[in-house]
Amino acid sequence: MPEPAKARAVFSTEDFRLLKQAVQYFLQNNLDHPDSIKYSSLFHRLGRLKDQ
Repeated sequence: MPEPAKARAVFSTEDFRLLKQAVQYFLQNNLDHPDSIKYSSLFHRLGRLKDQ
């Protein structure tokens, strides 16, 4: 039985930087949005990715 192919990354390092910038922009302009806490958590998780 052949080995499964290696999973390829869906996002590049540059993509994470751009996503973090987009989330930061959203947070700065939508502080009263009901999902702002979720976006804040996402922003912090994206920031931790650079350390890996």
